[in-house]
Amino acid sequence: MEEGNEQKKENARDEIFSKAVRAGKRTYFFDVKATRRDELYLTVTESKKMFDRDGRYHFEKHKIFLYREDFEKFVEGLNEVVQYIKENSPEDVVYSREEEHEHEIEKTEFSKVDFEDLEK
Repeated sequence: MEEGNEQKKENARDEIFSKAVRAGKRTYFFDVKATRRDELYLTVTESKKMFDRDGRYHFEKHKIFLYREDFEKFVEGLNEVVQYIKENSPEDVVYSREEEHEHEIEKTEFSKVDFEDLEK
């Protein structure tokens, strides 16, 4: 039991700041943590709700660790590829169509029943 409490204390100690960003089906977590030497680093976690065949859900997560000495080059690379995508992609219609399609599926999952049909 003591080991579990020690782990909780360790996790509480190393989490400094956290920011959650909801983006469509995904949530991104930006967490600032500290090493044992109190050096700060960033974890970026992508979390997506997934459903299995039985209808139960779980969260699929992907995580990267980014250390202070890599921030500048990482941000430069990220900005470069984001700019490339903005300049070379068709309008945002592609993304909104995907979202509209998801909403259409949600709306049509139920059968339409008129009360007049029940009287027949």
